[in-house]
Amino acid sequence: MKVREADVSVAADGYAIRVRIITPVGGGPWPGLLLYTDIFQLTESTLRTARRLAAEGMLVCVPEIYPRGELAGVALEFDDDGKRAGLAAAEATTTAEFDADRVAVLDYLAGRDDVAVLLAAGFCIGGHLAFRAALDPRVTATVCFYPTGLHDGKLGADDPGSLAAAGDIQGRLMVIFGAQDPHVPAAARVRILDSLYSAGHDDLELHVYAQGEHAFMRDVGGRYDPRLTDLGLAEAVSFLRGR
Repeated sequence: MKVREADVSVAADGYAIRVRIITPVGGGPWPGLLLYTDIFQLTESTLRTARRLAAEGMLVCVPEIYPRGELAGVALEFDDDGKRAGLAAAEATTTAEFDADRVAVLDYLAGRDDVAVLLAAGFCIGGHLAFRAALDPRVTATVCFYPTGLHDGKLGADDPGSLAAAGDIQGRLMVIFGAQDPHVPAAARVRILDSLYSAGHDDLELHVYAQGEHAFMRDVGGRYDPRLTDLGLAEAVSFLRGR
């Protein structure tokens, strides 16, 4: 399926969020997927994945995760300087600010005539942000790709308490990890699963891919695994479609 895309500006409280909208060509309405990036923001690597998801019949909305400061409008390089800048921006952002951005973008999606239902997904820190998007009762299904900071309460400037709030999630949930992810090792994955089960989410889907490293779906650099990427995207699309 062919797609078309455009940048839009989503109004928030005193600032704006730059968002890339990628839409299937043809008649809608479509499921609206809020897709969170990693710390590097709107890179071509993430946008290539977003286009693949849109081509499966979803309107994909990819917002910047740092719309307030000096990184607004900046796609970071996948190098040490880019990593430092992305991590510093995350550490300067409060949970309340991340949540306010999410509400603004979900409100925008919900108000579009070509969006039928709301979905969420994300990678790395974006996987954690997608988890927090799942706390919104309007979101019917969420896929978290190797989410960081869920097990230890690290997201930005403060402890978001995301796992403690897991009981508020009403939609379906899928989590995908790489078995060789040092940011979310086996003990951390067990803690996440135990917390989710304790919150009543014993019908979730958990996938741990053998040989998968952190960011194995980023198609730049030595961690990239094309086979696992295709597997993860196929699982995610099937899940988001409701199987």
